[in-house]
Amino acid sequence: MASVCFYFQVHQPYRLRRYSIFDTGHDYFDRVVNRNVCQKVAQKCYLPACSLLLDLVREHEGRFRFSFSITGVVLDQFQEYCPEVLELLHRLNETGCVEFLAETYYHSLAFLYSREELAQQVEMHRRRIRETFGQEPRVFRNTELIYNNDLAHFVANLGFAGMLCEGVDRLLGYRSPAYVYHPPRAPDFALLLKNYRLSDDIAFRFGDRNWSEWPLPAERFAQWVHQINGNGYLVNLFMDFETLGEHQWEDTGIFAFMRVLPGKIMELGGNDFLKVSEAIARYPKDGAYDVPHLISWADTERDLSAWLGNSMQSNAVAELYRLESAIKATGDAGLLSDWRRMQTSDHFYYMCTKYFADGDVHKYFNPYDSPYDSYINFMNVLDNLGYRARRTSQWVA
Repeated sequence: MASVCFYFQVHQPYRLRRYSIFDTGHDYFDRVVNRNVCQKVAQKCYLPACSLLLDLVREHEGRFRFSFSITGVVLDQFQEYCPEVLELLHRLNETGCVEFLAETYYHSLAFLYSREELAQQVEMHRRRIRETFGQEPRVFRNTELIYNNDLAHFVANLGFAGMLCEGVDRLLGYRSPAYVYHPPRAPDFALLLKNYRLSDDIAFRFGDRNWSEWPLPAERFAQWVHQINGNGYLVNLFMDFETLGEHQWEDTGIFAFMRVLPGKIMELGGNDFLKVSEAIARYPKDGAYDVPHLISWADTERDLSAWLGNSMQSNAVAELYRLESAIKATGDAGLLSDWRRMQTSDHFYYMCTKYFADGDVHKYFNPYDSPYDSYINFMNVLDNLGYRARRTSQWVA
């Protein structure tokens, strides 16, 4: 038997408006663009994909199960711009076949710069999931699957049973991502590793007419899943939810593929689907997955270069977190909210200059003409944010 863990990441950032050095207002975020993008993706992905998942749960009488990680910032946007998406998520939640994971509320890089801020954002997100869906998240997923041993121990101390991360070949060696692992010196904390080959077959290669496996029928993919029997228990398919209808458009056949895939997988040898906490509870841990250096699920390198690979990105994120003490000292909730929205990793992703194998990915939904435009715009906003913090502190004093 092979158990399939489908995990979908749902996220949209608050995009900044064009902000020059001559601007003095505090309306940093482009409401029109953010509303339009959210509603556009809702029509292409969120609404039809959630409806499809709901149909599959009903069709298979609860045997089709999966997990979501939904950022706080996209939940805020659903509430404001697309309440019909939230309604479908509630209907999915009522089936009992969906698990909501914990993560950073603002899809941030806080772990790299401020453990205090990370803990606060995780608690904010936990509370939002409890209030919205009535679930207590037991499993953690860090922004873009950024992970190392140190983060695992930190997250374990926050009371989680496990977390998700990338299955990196150079770290696994001869081993398979189809087992449950644990970090070094934390045998009770579970790690579920993404099967990047099979995940990326759906997320990136599915609609590529130059791919040797195109067009990919569900029967063939189900056979690939079934082949892990005898060398593991789990096939962890981790991907952006926007894969369904946005990254892979409807005319690629992605919805037709997903509609029959669960049935094709379950037809073979008693394979099933599990939520991530169910996988952790069912299967034993098969040893330590030692990750001393930071990894992620991004790009071919599986490192942090997508966000911190050049001097612009490093400068922007360092200057942002340098304001933490000053921002929090003001006690100004609006100022704190603006600062936290600027932590969203997408802002630094837009500054990426890696236009090689991963170029098209970095251009996706990028509102800027170049990484340099993104950096200048971000720093203009940050300068105003710092000015507000200093002025507010003087007023409070």
